[in-house]
Amino acid sequence: MSKPTDNVLLVPGESGWEIWTGQSTDAAFTLHTATSVERAADLTDLPGGDLLLLFPVKSITAIPMRVSSDDDALFPDLAALHAERLGLRPDPMAGQLTDLFVIAREAENTALVSIQLRAPGEGELPPRGPKSFDISARAYPLTGDALAVWKEFGRWVFALSHQGNLVYCQATSGTSVHPDEALAREIRLALIQLSMQGLEIEPARVALWTSAENPNAAALAATFEAPVEISTRPAPALPIPLSKLLPADVRAARREAKRRQTIILGAAAVALIYLGIIGWFAFGLWKDNSETQNLLRQAAEAAPEGEAYAVHVAKWDELANVIDLANAPVDILKRIADCIPPNSALRLKTADISATEIKLIGEAPQLQAVNAFSLNLGKNADLTQFKWQTPEPNQSTRGWEFVYSAEVPTAN
Repeated sequence: MSKPTDNVLLVPGESGWEIWTGQSTDAAFTLHTATSVERAADLTDLPGGDLLLLFPVKSITAIPMRVSSDDDALFPDLAALHAERLGLRPDPMAGQLTDLFVIAREAENTALVSIQLRAPGEGELPPRGPKSFDISARAYPLTGDALAVWKEFGRWVFALSHQGNLVYCQATSGTSVHPDEALAREIRLALIQLSMQGLEIEPARVALWTSAENPNAAALAATFEAPVEISTRPAPALPIPLSKLLPADVRAARREAKRRQTIILGAAAVALIYLGIIGWFAFGLWKDNSETQNLLRQAAEAAPEGEAYAVHVAKWDELANVIDLANAPVDILKRIADCIPPNSALRLKTADISATEIKLIGEAPQLQAVNAFSLNLGKNADLTQFKWQTPEPNQSTRGWEFVYSAEVPTAN
């Protein structure tokens, strides 16, 4: 049997980063070092093994929501639309800063929580690039409907769970030694906001994780009609499945490492080919120098034909928009018509279509039909060459009117 690989977990602690270690075949982690370092870049002497960083709660924004669908393929688009309505739009150049987790499923109704990660700033990533990322609130799973309260870097944070699934987490402004009334009010306000979004969560128990001497949970006990369980924070567990979060700095470092490896392999291949060519050329000269000269002469004679062929191919490519049936306006219109939701009464009033540009003007009695049509256009595999502009529709006396446009991007 092969030796299990060590996992190294970087966890935000009460006053600084904590380093936990464990085996890949064992879910239990043990505390290796508790530091007072708040900048991950200042961590030194990290143990060997696969590094996993748990972002603190203050680095993320949790967005719970209910969607009228049970189709997992639609969840990312629906979550993105919901976040944009709230004014949250992650920088696409900053890496993979969003992820999505299911809270509960019902027939054509799903409760989700979208995680929006703030792009890490200077010094917020460790000196060694982590293999994976997640958030600290997912490393402490709770059973049933529960509330957990603990400190990260001197600030109180809390997490709510429903049937063991994370619903919401938030970093508060509280820095007091014990949970006070202001902290309890922030948590109660979060519960009210969740209720307004259709997520009725009333914790059946409250877990207070603290290392303070003689902890006082009176404020929490007075606010919530649930028993308060006081203990030290439990050992973290590896979240399953791990999140898809991947900041751009780490992604760029991985690309750079892969690029260096490709360059090394390419250089070795070129050197091998070069040595082979030298050997072949030397053997050719030794065997028959006149035959080599004859081959070179034939290559020189064939060069004009090659240039003429290249010119022919270039001219043929210029005619692609005319002769390629896939660029025919009727064919493109058929692909667009396939994107219209069935039985939605959505219709196109105007469709200006060419091989490189599209402009659609239409209307539908229901807003859902327009949104579904917009999603279908962006997901249609036969229209991927176009970049779509789908502004919000306008309401009219006949329903909802929209004007969409698309064009084939040109290389700069």
